[in-house]
Amino acid sequence: MVATASTGPMDFKPYKEKKGEEYMNETQSEHFKTILLAWKRELMEEVDRTVSHMKDDAANFPDPNDRATQEEEFSLELRARDRERKLLKKIEEALNRIKQEDYGYCEGCGVEIGIRRLEARPTATLCIDCKTIDEIKEKQTTM
Repeated sequence: MVATASTGPMDFKPYKEKKGEEYMNETQSEHFKTILLAWKRELMEEVDRTVSHMKDDAANFPDPNDRATQEEEFSLELRARDRERKLLKKIEEALNRIKQEDYGYCEGCGVEIGIRRLEARPTATLCIDCKTIDEIKEKQTTM
């Protein structure tokens, strides 16, 4: 499975729901647990690669332009890792919700978030309606 910080897990077999199947049953929970664990593993590997890269490529360039370029590159990498750190926390929270059998239900209204939405955004905590309202409120407060 391949995952990236910006888009989430990309390579998994979509869950095929069976007629009359109970929402977020054990099979579905396992499906999402697998996706989340693979995404977490991918992010952790990226952290390790960044640390190695920064150790290996750190150089004290005599040319100020070269040094500034390297510092900017490292800064961008560290910002990306910070976003990934926050994402790892959300992944852990989603894994905990699976454990507590709360995964897949909207924290705003309690309805099912839905299999396809969760496959697109495995860390989702709100249904589409609540998320839309949340975004509208956010836009109104930032204007």
